[in-house]
Amino acid sequence: MGADSIERSIFRFIWKYSKRDQLILLAVTSTLFPLLYLTLELPKRIINDAIGAANPVVDVLGYEMSQTTFLILLCCAFLLAVLAHGLMKMRINTMKGVLSERMLRRFRYQLINRALRFPQPYFERVSQGEMVSMITAESEPMGGLMGDAISQPVLQAGQMITILSFLFLQSVWFGLAAVALIPLQAWLIPKLQRQINLLNKKRIQEVRVLAAQIGENAAGASTLRANGGWRYRRAMISEQLGRLFGIRFEIYQKKFFMKFINNFISQLTPFMFYLVGGLLVLQGSVSLGALVAALAAYKDLSSPWKELLTYYNQTQDMSLRWDVVIERFAPPGMTDEKLFEGEPESNPRLNGDIVLDRVSVRDMDGNQVLDDLNLTFSGGQTIGIAAPSEEDRRAVAELLTRDILPSAGRLEVGGESMAALHQSVVAARIGYASSRPVMFKGTLGDNVMMPMRQKPLTTQTDDPDFAETQRAGNSADPFEGDWLDPSLAGLNSPKELRDWWLHLIDGMGSGAALFQRGAEQVFNAADHPDLARKLIELRPLVQQAVKKAGLEQQALVFDWCAYNSALPVVENLLFATPRVPVTQELLARQTIFLVQLRELGLDETLVSLTRDVIEMLRQIFGLDGTDHPLFRKLGLEAQTYEAALELVERTRNEGVSGLDDEQLANLLAVPFVISAEQIGPAFTDELKNRILELRHSHSEKLMERLHDVFVPLHKEEFAPGLTVLENALFGKVSQIGGGRSDEARKLIVDVLGEHGARPLVVELIYDVPVAIGGQNLPAIFAEPLAFTRATIKKPDILILENALASYDMATKIAVYKNLRELLPETTVIYLNDQFDNPDVFDNFVEIRQGRVVSDEGQATVEEDSAASADLARKLRALEQTPLFSGLDRRQLRLLAFGARWFDAKPGEVVFLKDDQPTDGAYVVLEGEAGLYLPQMEGPDQLITTVGPGALVGELGLIRKEPRALSMIAETELSCLRIGEEEFLAVVENDAATAFKLMQVIAGYVSN
Repeated sequence: MGADSIERSIFRFIWKYSKRDQLILLAVTSTLFPLLYLTLELPKRIINDAIGAANPVVDVLGYEMSQTTFLILLCCAFLLAVLAHGLMKMRINTMKGVLSERMLRRFRYQLINRALRFPQPYFERVSQGEMVSMITAESEPMGGLMGDAISQPVLQAGQMITILSFLFLQSVWFGLAAVALIPLQAWLIPKLQRQINLLNKKRIQEVRVLAAQIGENAAGASTLRANGGWRYRRAMISEQLGRLFGIRFEIYQKKFFMKFINNFISQLTPFMFYLVGGLLVLQGSVSLGALVAALAAYKDLSSPWKELLTYYNQTQDMSLRWDVVIERFAPPGMTDEKLFEGEPESNPRLNGDIVLDRVSVRDMDGNQVLDDLNLTFSGGQTIGIAAPSEEDRRAVAELLTRDILPSAGRLEVGGESMAALHQSVVAARIGYASSRPVMFKGTLGDNVMMPMRQKPLTTQTDDPDFAETQRAGNSADPFEGDWLDPSLAGLNSPKELRDWWLHLIDGMGSGAALFQRGAEQVFNAADHPDLARKLIELRPLVQQAVKKAGLEQQALVFDWCAYNSALPVVENLLFATPRVPVTQELLARQTIFLVQLRELGLDETLVSLTRDVIEMLRQIFGLDGTDHPLFRKLGLEAQTYEAALELVERTRNEGVSGLDDEQLANLLAVPFVISAEQIGPAFTDELKNRILELRHSHSEKLMERLHDVFVPLHKEEFAPGLTVLENALFGKVSQIGGGRSDEARKLIVDVLGEHGARPLVVELIYDVPVAIGGQNLPAIFAEPLAFTRATIKKPDILILENALASYDMATKIAVYKNLRELLPETTVIYLNDQFDNPDVFDNFVEIRQGRVVSDEGQATVEEDSAASADLARKLRALEQTPLFSGLDRRQLRLLAFGARWFDAKPGEVVFLKDDQPTDGAYVVLEGEAGLYLPQMEGPDQLITTVGPGALVGELGLIRKEPRALSMIAETELSCLRIGEEEFLAVVENDAATAFKLMQVIAGYVSN
């Protein structure tokens, strides 16, 4: 769908995408009506022609049969008609359900697809929660209407017409009696319902008032007790409860009166049937069977009528809901669908000049962000763009990546108009990296290789559900298939692609940090056999290096004859490591192992140990502290901990014998994951010795049933469940060794690096799992991920927006040089707030307040009015101050709007010591002012002199204390005075400004 082609009506959407299915459903629905008529006609025939037959022998279509046979035949026909009617109705409902889900799936896919084409600034106005709610919860009811759109009104109206036709055929009076009161119901019932709806709305308002009063009482209970106000407040609550009672009472009266009227009208028609129909039967005008059938038919008439009313209300509600959703998903500035779908006609290189011809950019509110940029950057150059404002930097980056389009002017790259390029060309030729990359759930490798998975290498798939995917109008690309295409980077195989990734990691100087992080990863030997062999080979060298450095107390090598305090209790007992994570559920299935523990008497010992550990954890974390990072570090599941808390109290009274296997497994899960180091003094030497004795005597027997869960430790074999570092050591590094433990880790990593294991270890980073939003990843991964994701495809243009923020200058320079060697033909654009040495760039540009700053100074721009000219002057003045230079443009406008000009002549007092700071803070723009400390005798003492860019008086605003010094103009002084409310609003709402302010205050303290 194009930006303007989304259907403006839900019925247009339904008809466009399901016309054929709707017509088929309509045809199937129409088969119900003859069956329905049969279910009404046959009971009449049974009564009149079979039961009420005048002779014992009945003539049926020229065939004679007994009355009993005819009765059975008609009853069987009635049963078959009812069965066929029910089966057809079930089939129709199934078809409607499938069509509803298919259409809802199409609609949701289209909304998600449209969101991918939104201009980036639009996401600042629409929250993720709002979008998710619209695509999921708010669109859900629409699916029902999409299936019912045509068949439901036809079905219900058809049923009504069929029933009414049957009644009119029996007698005109029956038909008139059935329809006579329907108009009255259609008028009266909705009118009463509207009154009830108004009362419900009033009730909700009064419930909110009650909730507020309850909240006040809860928050102020102590005050009410102290000041004797509880009786008055109770009377107030009673009054409010009385209002609610009155409203409820009125609702009940109207609600049940409406039901009474509805039921009375509904029963009035049967009354007419009994009265008039009975008279007609007595007169012989109508048969008794016709009367009975008419009563049964009328009973079925109310249901379709109610369904039609419900359908009408549903269509009105869904139409309004559709308009709201569509309005949100059709913002101006969306990427054209033709530039987003399918394959481009050509795939041009973008290695030519970048030309910005009078380019301007406005935000979603229509405010100018970039103004009249005239810039040309030669292809292959290294370009620096300094912009103190984060909004300016983001706008430039989004402009160059086509996330936004210019509101005026023209942007060309290599002679190609950016506005006309297919999105896949932009994605293949332009790389972008920032210090805060967006990460998706999967692995680090999935995120890094995203640019190499632009389309599937084959459209063939064995997925049986793919045909339904196509029928629902979803993606034409099969998910299950090979997507990785090394040729996008000019490479021939996935191995070459991984090697290129490792080159990039080393080039940006992250290899060492990632190597150390990789050494802490657990891996599968089957996936990385070379690394597993290398670690076993290096074990003697690692242990020798540890011994030589005197770090044996921190690097605890596994020894059959010694207890390893860094290893969990049960792993010490078995002298084995787990193949899979040990959970309570897994333990509960090891029934023979649990029996063996009971026979050895270890259940009492381990449960006693668990009791001590749980008691210690309860004191530290309480009942609800399982979200704390220190608790998560223990590796103990919150559910296991909470269950153990309950069971521990039970074992104090009943002992271990009363526990079943599941409860025992829950308690044993604690020593299965927690080591003696973590337990502390509760783990005695006596207990360690006992576990060692049992290891020597019973570990082999215990392991007989646990080979699918645990692997015995052998120094010549790889140990699953242990990290790279622990496998290299064949041991554990103590968690309580402090700095010496860090030394041991570094030593082991150094040995691995010296002996060629580094590339194998770094490659493990590729498989690190990434949670939603990268919440589980430390910051050390963020910049390498962003950098390598942008460069892995060997782009023609590389944009680095503050992408190396955590690096020192020497490292940055080294990365710049390495990057130029790795990508010699790429145009590299560095975006930052400032550069200490702009001469290193082939081309350098500074942008302030959306305009290019030239050597002659910032160009003046004609404004629309005197008011906007004044606002622009204030904006330029504030943006040139260090404290506010990085402030968001919207916040800056609010600050400028509330600021006032202040001028003073030499010697004029701006404020005096001990004045209240209500006049605000002062930003010095021109001239100088002295800050003086008044003296009891003699002239005031000059503390310091402030000049352009200085902010004065902010401490008084923050601390709400009188001025500590006097401020007097030394020369002609020009300032901007920022009011207290405006200043504090900015500090409270902008973290970067608050941090800068802390730095300024820290400077005061150091001075």
